[in-house]
Amino acid sequence: MRAVRRGARGTARLRRCRGDRRRSRRAADRTPWLYLAPALVVLAALLGYPIYQLGLISLFRYTQAQVSGGEPTVFRGLGNYADVFADDRFRQVLPATVVFAAACVVCTLAVGCALAVLLTGVRALPRLALMLAALGAWATPAVTGSTVWLFLFDPDFGPVNRVLGLGDHSWTYGRYSAFFLVLLEVVWCSFPFVMVTVYAGIRAVPAEVLEAAALDGASRWRIWRSVLAPMLRPILVVVTIQSVIWDFKVFTQIYVMTNGGGIAGQNLVLNVYAYQEAFASSQYGLGAAIGVVMLLILLAVTLVYLRLLRRQGEKL
Repeated sequence: MRAVRRGARGTARLRRCRGDRRRSRRAADRTPWLYLAPALVVLAALLGYPIYQLGLISLFRYTQAQVSGGEPTVFRGLGNYADVFADDRFRQVLPATVVFAAACVVCTLAVGCALAVLLTGVRALPRLALMLAALGAWATPAVTGSTVWLFLFDPDFGPVNRVLGLGDHSWTYGRYSAFFLVLLEVVWCSFPFVMVTVYAGIRAVPAEVLEAAALDGASRWRIWRSVLAPMLRPILVVVTIQSVIWDFKVFTQIYVMTNGGGIAGQNLVLNVYAYQEAFASSQYGLGAAIGVVMLLILLAVTLVYLRLLRRQGEKL
């Protein structure tokens, strides 16, 4: 009997220990959410309500007549979305936006990562100079930067045409040359974020790991591909998603450098197209529908990218 009682007490203690571990594990799982709660409340207030209003407006016929109160709003359901997808211009602008954003993201990541690796191999003074130059480009307002790049490539007074011997060649006249010019400006003002973030991640990598790779005869490219990139994957995920969001919704550079979308709208992207529909044409419902479509595309791209990384076994 004593052995049975001791066994029962041991089983009870084991159950209590297991229960205590479960409760402590649940408390540990809830702790990060408690710290994030204030920020989540602020984000819900700042983002949730505008997104709700955007989706609501996209379901109505909402023009200047409704804004001024001259006519009542008319519920259209998905009618605005049907009009958007039936528009030939939308079907032209959407793939152009995707290709342009993808090119900007790839170039921004390539330049930012290359300069981050370069920073680790130069002395303090050149590193400081490059950091200050990059942060100056990052801090420049988009309108100012776009105006400066327009001057640099101006057909009459720009120094680029004189150096290249192109005469009065207009970079903003052709569709692809205008997109290329805007891409250069977007990369110029975006790469500092990637460079600084990736450089901070490289500095956190143990020096012994890099020294061992160098002693094995690995080149800088091999060290980046086989050592740094796998270790910096969480950071690269963040900068990639940020770049996708920023570059997909480019507005200022396109609007300023191509004078509202280029000749006959040849350089339109979705953000400028939505602006034209909403404010130039006073079709606020259609503009809101385009905004919702952009939001859904960005969410889908982000979720697919994260899902692919999780399939590869990456912890996010």
